[in-house]
Amino acid sequence: MTNVELARRAGISAPPCLRRVRALEDAGYIRGYHADVDPEHLGYGVSVFAQVGLSSQAEADLRQFEELVATWPLVRECHMLAGEMDFLLKVVAEDWDAYQRFLTTQLTAAPNVAHVKSALAIRTGKQLPGVPIGVDGAVDGTE
Repeated sequence: MTNVELARRAGISAPPCLRRVRALEDAGYIRGYHADVDPEHLGYGVSVFAQVGLSSQAEADLRQFEELVATWPLVRECHMLAGEMDFLLKVVAEDWDAYQRFLTTQLTAAPNVAHVKSALAIRTGKQLPGVPIGVDGAVDGTE
């Protein structure tokens, strides 16, 4: 949305609104902006959640895995977990065959990867960016 529209919704004029947005960017609250693109329209018809277990959880090995994952364009999200699995990856691919090629040639072939469980996403029922902060400052947006 434009700064003018944001200012209107916030009930302030555009110049102070822009200053506040810039201050939020500078303080790290706003990390960036993106377009919400439809993966299927761009040829990515498959989303898979890969649960990855490593053979070593030493900090250096965890960092090495994260650095490697950062080089793989098909991996859109990487989360380190507490529990049975070490990482949860969200992977997008053109089709199931493309995911399997990624799985066998890159992911399972990576150093320190002990096992991978793949879960194919059937559909997405909810996907929201950011966190649930209301305009009035309520954490859950209900106040």
